[in-house]
Amino acid sequence: MLLRKLRNGNLKVSQFMFSYNAARVPRCQVTCCSMAFHQTLEVLPKIIHTWQSFSTVASTILVQARDPAKLSEELHIALDEQRLNDAWNLHEQHMNMEGFPRKSIVNKLLGTSAQSLELRWFHRAYDLVEKAVNEHKQTLLEKETLVYLSLCLARYGLPVNAATIVRKLIETEQFPPVTAWAAILAYMSQTSAGAYLAAELVLEIGFMFQDGRVDPRKKSNEHLIAMKPNTTVVNIALTGCLLFQTNRKAEQVLDMIPRIGVKTDVMLLIMMGHLYERNGRREELKKLKRYIDEAHDLSDSQFREFYNCLLSCHLKFGDLESASHMVLEMLRKAKKAQNSLGMSTFMFEVMKVDKLESQESLTHEKSSDAESSTSTRTQTLTYEDFCGDRKFLKLEAEVKELLKTLIMKFQTQLELITTERGILQPTETVFVKLVKAFLESNKIKELVGFLVKVEKEDSPVSPDSSPLVQVINTCISLGWLDHAHDLLDEMRLRGVKTGSSVYSSLLKAYCKENRSTEVISLLKDARKAGVQLDASSYEAMIESHVVGKETQGALNLFKEMKEAKLDKSGQQDFDNLVNGCVGSGEAKFMAKLLEEIKDGQTVDCGVHDWNNVIHFFCRKRLMQDAEKALKKMRSLGHAPNAQTFHSLVTGYAAVGGKYTEVTELWGEMKVLAFYHGMKFDQELLDSVLYTFVRGGFFIRANEIVEMMEKGKMFVDKYKYRTLFLKYHKTFCKGKAPKVQTESQLNRREAALTFKKWVGLF
Repeated sequence: MLLRKLRNGNLKVSQFMFSYNAARVPRCQVTCCSMAFHQTLEVLPKIIHTWQSFSTVASTILVQARDPAKLSEELHIALDEQRLNDAWNLHEQHMNMEGFPRKSIVNKLLGTSAQSLELRWFHRAYDLVEKAVNEHKQTLLEKETLVYLSLCLARYGLPVNAATIVRKLIETEQFPPVTAWAAILAYMSQTSAGAYLAAELVLEIGFMFQDGRVDPRKKSNEHLIAMKPNTTVVNIALTGCLLFQTNRKAEQVLDMIPRIGVKTDVMLLIMMGHLYERNGRREELKKLKRYIDEAHDLSDSQFREFYNCLLSCHLKFGDLESASHMVLEMLRKAKKAQNSLGMSTFMFEVMKVDKLESQESLTHEKSSDAESSTSTRTQTLTYEDFCGDRKFLKLEAEVKELLKTLIMKFQTQLELITTERGILQPTETVFVKLVKAFLESNKIKELVGFLVKVEKEDSPVSPDSSPLVQVINTCISLGWLDHAHDLLDEMRLRGVKTGSSVYSSLLKAYCKENRSTEVISLLKDARKAGVQLDASSYEAMIESHVVGKETQGALNLFKEMKEAKLDKSGQQDFDNLVNGCVGSGEAKFMAKLLEEIKDGQTVDCGVHDWNNVIHFFCRKRLMQDAEKALKKMRSLGHAPNAQTFHSLVTGYAAVGGKYTEVTELWGEMKVLAFYHGMKFDQELLDSVLYTFVRGGFFIRANEIVEMMEKGKMFVDKYKYRTLFLKYHKTFCKGKAPKVQTESQLNRREAALTFKKWVGLF
């Protein structure tokens, strides 16, 4: 009867095979039937498949007729023997015959594939999880297995897949403990995309606990409470964001902390300091200083880190008074500590600390070796060990090591402050930045006053190699002769003595540019200061007079030089100083200052002030005031940057329904990017994309997606797929209306394009 149905076209080959399987026909009868099936196919006038495929069909029939229990047993044995290739082949046979194997087999297959740390098995395991979820068979998947698979995916460098599994666990209310998903987060944060996703996960999970939404007294919430973000998780997210420059995403995590009741530790305080410095939150940084000064368990390096952030923030805002005051205060305290009677005892204790820190720094330098050793240790955590460690003690140790590794990577930044025997000391870098800022703002008097105080507090040096003289020589090298002359005048008024080399250098520079008036003025100043110029200076002035056909002046200078009996020993003082700075192996002040000034990077300090004002209004949802501040900012000549627009976009998104305003901002951003070179970053584009998708502006959303993909920026498709299903689930369902305007047609096509991009087709 089955063959007759097949011949008439009422039965497919697959139905034929499953019919034999359902009837549990013995193998010998199946073989006979297959031979009859062979004879029948020979007499069919038109066949769909060639006859040479019959052997495959016959073997498939035999496979389908195998005992499922026997197949499961073979699959179990293959997994015990770590024969993953055979195991997956047997699993495919089982799927074709009976569907999913029993729960224990599925989880063992996933766990064994995960611990293999091979990409091909990772992909197959992840696909199996997706298949089970899509077919509503998630009850087959155990929470511990999925957490272990997610951990291995994150460890291997597949953060998107790892985050997706964590999100699926939360959707199905299989809440992973915070220790477990903290380890996943730590591995994810080793890459840029992973760090961004890690911050998103912290925000998504933290949102569930904001403002006391979960009652901890209810026993039914026990597993949910165990998932609540803790201090370690927040530290990992913040460090990853700071490491990969996603500072505004880190600020969102920071804003969430008081709303979910996360306790702060010393590490978190330091991360907050770094974040405030990056985003220009100087007032918050000043408030944080009180807690830092009162903290008793702060290490020497952490103390240095915070004050490095504070000093950097002063420079960013152009507050040279506060910055110079900090530097002078450090020099005074260092001098006082060195001269104190109890310094010897103090030094002995501090040297022990320094020794420990030097060992830590040596470990930091070998961070790659540390990471590889950590990776080797974590690879030994098998699926059985993971399931047996109910309190996740091994994972907790892993998280601590990984967090240290992240912090080591983050700390390889430019340092303005160092520690010498437990005492904060400013580096040459901060002096260079301060001098450059003083010169750019034309604060000559303040610069001289600062450097004079530095010379008093610091160790004494010769007049020809003092910081002031080096600054003047730098100005001469750059052609800033008026600055150099002003500095010399201010030094003379303050009674600061200097050698002849600096006057000689400036005189020769004036002579080279034929500025005779300035030459005469400087010569008078040198005589008033009692400075005797060298022979090279007289030769330069004589040559200048000869070129200007001032014969009598040249003769007078020649006579004066002869009477003074000058030699030419000082002729190359300035050139030797410059060449010494450039050619020396050690970083000298003048060489660094020349490099910093020639770099040409200038900071618009007003932008940071106005960004703080706009950010304040946006956080308070006072968008009209934020708009007024933006207009005022433009009128004062300060160009808004990505941080400005990010505050405005997130502010409009928080208010809700302000899509027209965001569209206008988007147009302004594109104009600034095209004509003024404003750079779009991932955080800004992501915030605009989120607003457009929520409002259904898919034409503009696709434009941003194209821009982000062109710039090779990470986009969290899972988040936007969820957002689309939340707000536009019924959009573009069914057939398109027969009568549509051109705008409706374009919007529908854009929505379908976006829907395809997020994977909903």
